Amino acid sequence: MDTVQKTAAGSQQRILEFDLASELHHGMLVSNLAYAVAEEMGLPHEQCYELAIAGMLHDIGKLKLTSYINGQEQDPLVIEELKYVRMHSTLGYEELKGQGYSDFVLESILYHHENYDGSGYPSNKAGDDIPIGARILRVCDVYAALISDRPYRRGFDISSVMELMIDEVKNFDMQVFLAFQRVVHNGDGQNFYKRGGQYGVKEETGYRYERHFTKRDGNS
Repeated sequence: MDTVQKTAAGSQQRILEFDLASELHHGMLVSNLAYAVAEEMGLPHEQCYELAIAGMLHDIGKLKLTSYINGQEQDPLVIEELKYVRMHSTLGYEELKGQGYSDFVLESILYHHENYDGSGYPSNKAGDDIPIGARILRVCDVYAALISDRPYRRGFDISSVMELMIDEVKNFDMQVFLAFQRVVHNGDGQNFYKRGGQYGVKEETGYRYERHFTKRDGNS
């Protein structure tokens, strides 16, 4: 079991609790980091921009799960909730399909929980069979989840996040992970971690931090 999953499984908190403000913050963080990683890897500018879009929308499928979440009178077992969590990438893809987004954006969202070693979901894709956009989002999504406060723990510092991600490096495309490390550790890295509840945002994507967002603990 992944380190992140062990952390979640060890808590008594619902893993499907949904807070819109926190999800927006998470999407912004993933969006801007994905843009920077794609740029670092030399992807065309249009793909960098589309990854910023995919990063912002990658968890939109969780909105489809709110009826299930809100309908629970008692906390179900974590393993039961995981069945629903694993639907969100497919639900997001289905929600956005036919709304004018490119295949690059849609496939990045659909496969952003695939692991490079083939142990992810929804299709158990492995290696280069996973679209490059999804491989980038995978790394950025994990980083954003670990660096941020959760209902059951405080966010980890950057050094701890890197250690945790290296422990699970089998999940990541190594070229993507190395580009991600360069982004986080160079001057731009200051834009990609939370300070006092505020999230850094790179200007290139067109997104910016809105101070009226409520400061809350988040789920990714």
